[in-house]
Amino acid sequence: MLTTLKTVYTDTCAADLAWTLGREPLPALATLELELADARMELRLLGASHQVLLEEEEGTCSETVACIPGSSTPLPLGVSKRLGAWEYEFAARVETLSRGQFAGRAQELLALVAEHPHGLAGVFPGSPHAFTAMLAQRHEGAVQWRTWHAYPQDGQLVATRTRVGVRMPAVL
Repeated sequence: MLTTLKTVYTDTCAADLAWTLGREPLPALATLELELADARMELRLLGASHQVLLEEEEGTCSETVACIPGSSTPLPLGVSKRLGAWEYEFAARVETLSRGQFAGRAQELLALVAEHPHGLAGVFPGSPHAFTAMLAQRHEGAVQWRTWHAYPQDGQLVATRTRVGVRMPAVL
């Protein structure tokens, strides 16, 4: 699903993004509710980026990547932690692209997400390449999602990848 967000572009640059787990739901500009097997998810586009809410029999997970005033947790390159019965893995990277590369990549990502049944993308007013996009799936017993946060003024694209799955016992 592709939508034009009715708000001002709040994210100023990739360096302003912060990551947190466990936040309460924040006000959303667009949402997509999904059922992926036994998992209920809500993909949420915020004026300041994204939030994912996940609920399964094993528990709940709330991931927020956004410009959060007063946050002391910058966007990490990677996180791996246990959340109850789950293993949570998060990775992020920032790409800096030329103007032409950025426009092409933006069009490619928006087309991919807009046509995917588990995709949500929001374009901010002022630039067709200022967007936040999210894509979720269930794969090999885990719930996974990817996000993209576009900063056309700097030619930066922030990509994140998250995987949440039940911990597997060690095999001896």
